[in-house]
Amino acid sequence: MATVTAQRIASLCNRMMLLGLVRHPIFPRDPLRFPPRRAELMRMAAPHYYSAEMVRALPDDGQRYETVHGELLVTPSPRLWHQEIVFRLAMHLTEYTREVGIGHAFISPADISWGPDTLVQPDVFVTTLAEARSMDWKNIQTLLLAVEVLSPSSTRADRFAKRRLYQEVGVPLYWVVGGDAKLVEVWTAESVFPAVEQAALTWHPEGAAEPFRLELEELFRPL
Repeated sequence: MATVTAQRIASLCNRMMLLGLVRHPIFPRDPLRFPPRRAELMRMAAPHYYSAEMVRALPDDGQRYETVHGELLVTPSPRLWHQEIVFRLAMHLTEYTREVGIGHAFISPADISWGPDTLVQPDVFVTTLAEARSMDWKNIQTLLLAVEVLSPSSTRADRFAKRRLYQEVGVPLYWVVGGDAKLVEVWTAESVFPAVEQAALTWHPEGAAEPFRLELEELFRPL
């Protein structure tokens, strides 16, 4: 009985080795199996880490692509309400920065990078006049103010990944604008939790004679 059992086990092992399920104890590498081709390796190891250069190479398909410490952030085309809020903020900030002669306001698309694995596109941002006048994305390194307007698909990225990045690089003021809730989260570089503003946005950059102020009633007014 023991001999029959041993024979069955040996036969099963031989069949498994032929199928490639186990390795031969003396010849652990199957000489009939060729190394995987490059294309197969690419399929088996799809990149989960995205550099800034990889993001720049992605297709222009109407979506916004960003990377924060290698994490790819994808945002579909924004809603009209999102775009209206962005336009209003940019208009008021442009008027203010011209009046006080400090900084220059931009809107996305953008290409702001602080390293090989970061590339972000704030909805609205203010940089220094010197960097703005260079007209070169690689020179935009100092954000005096960054603004993200929430969309259903961007909430996590705006509140966590991008917020932490802005704090890491020392952006002094960051606004997360909730157009549906009609409020704004105000973050500084040192904030652990945001201040929630429901009345007005204020910003007083260093060297400005007067602060910027925008009533939220005006920002969120109906068309």
